[in-house]
Amino acid sequence: MSLSDIGVVGLAVMGENLVLNLESKGFSVSVFNRSPERVTNFIAGRAKGLRIQGTFSQQELVASLASPRKILMMVKAGKPVDDTIESLIPLLSPGDILIDGGNSHFPDTIRRMKRVESAGLLYIGTGVSGGEEGALKGPSIMPGGSAAAWPVVGPLLTAIAAKAPDGTPCCSWIGSDGAGHFVKMVHNGIEYGDMQVICESYHLFRELLGMDAPSIGEIFAGWNKGELESYLVEISADILRFKDTDGTPLVDRILDAAGQKGTGKWTSFAAMDEGIPLTLITEAVYARSLSALKEERVAASKVLAGPPETAKKAQAASLIADLKDALYASKIVSYAQGFQLLRSASATYGWGLDFGAIAALWRGGCIIRSVFLNKITDAYRTNPELANLMLDPFFRDRLAAAQAGWRRVVAAAVEAGVPVPAFSSALAYYDGYRTASLPANLLQGQRDYFGAHTYERTDGARGEFHHTDWTGHGGNTAASTYTV
Repeated sequence: MSLSDIGVVGLAVMGENLVLNLESKGFSVSVFNRSPERVTNFIAGRAKGLRIQGTFSQQELVASLASPRKILMMVKAGKPVDDTIESLIPLLSPGDILIDGGNSHFPDTIRRMKRVESAGLLYIGTGVSGGEEGALKGPSIMPGGSAAAWPVVGPLLTAIAAKAPDGTPCCSWIGSDGAGHFVKMVHNGIEYGDMQVICESYHLFRELLGMDAPSIGEIFAGWNKGELESYLVEISADILRFKDTDGTPLVDRILDAAGQKGTGKWTSFAAMDEGIPLTLITEAVYARSLSALKEERVAASKVLAGPPETAKKAQAASLIADLKDALYASKIVSYAQGFQLLRSASATYGWGLDFGAIAALWRGGCIIRSVFLNKITDAYRTNPELANLMLDPFFRDRLAAAQAGWRRVVAAAVEAGVPVPAFSSALAYYDGYRTASLPANLLQGQRDYFGAHTYERTDGARGEFHHTDWTGHGGNTAASTYTV
């Protein structure tokens, strides 16, 4: 058999489907898996008769590839990626390219690129979003790393990527070292937020209107035909209307204890490092953590008081309209916070991120794809220096139109004792961002009182710090000024 265009290490669900996607776009592929039976079964099954050849050692894999060799690693994030890199480096030649297509943490990608380049090779860390179906039919792809590798691998990755409604491939170069995996991490954080606000809408329909799952699913299906059209609203409607074998809504039999794999948490940590208030996404992470305390919550529900059941009443028509506004407004906040994080990290790491291009490549293939992203793309193409998405004229006006219903939803939830951490934190962020004078003046006074941390004055210049001897016996020595 002739030399293959690309090699793939790892034949789990995503790996297998990406191999089939590559082959369907005209590329020949060599595959390797640590467990040889996976290779045997794949070649004899889904890959039978296709331009896919199985290999049973890394040496055989490398020998089967055309130069410069391109190897896509689809292995579990963490140590398995490092182990794969270290075992492949001695087998490769200068100019060969390693691609990590898993959900690696971006600092690991920065470190790995330095290691691989020191061996004379090139390295790409690429986010791949779209799940099993996306991997097979076209995911959103976010590559970053060694810039010299992009002209070589770009045609392959662009060919297998999803296409946006206007035909544009949902794949473009993000930036150096860990930029691709950082953008994928923020994508996943926004995904956490989107999922949580949809779930809070469902919860309020159930608790305040007493609606059953299929009826809520019908509302979501209707919303999916308008400005809220998105993959996550679409699948939520499908889930809520799905029946178990006895006709009961299956969602009612799913235990309310959510799992998570860490990308949302990484996004929150990165935001804290950058000093960006990523409140909605962080609350979505905490909501999953709280849900996992199932046994504690059941016990607490029997002893902790809440409002009377009579508080759980709402008018159906008004709540449906208000929830639609609350969901849309909270989505704006989630994306605004996510893009603020991208903007800050771009400056910190020197990535030069193109925010309009990032929004554009999320329009197809990925989990957060929606018509909403067209407006974000337009916003950043109109003003690449936009400080906050909420300041774009379209989103500013949409928030103004939605805020009355948004506030009614949060107020009704609080009065009824129904938790809405994402809706309420989004509203608090909106109100905080539009407030010219926050109570942080008192906070700085407190910090200076007990720790001599200093403060700036409204009648002085920014960057000019002062200390007060608040008690009369504290002295004039102040602590150094810095922000973590």
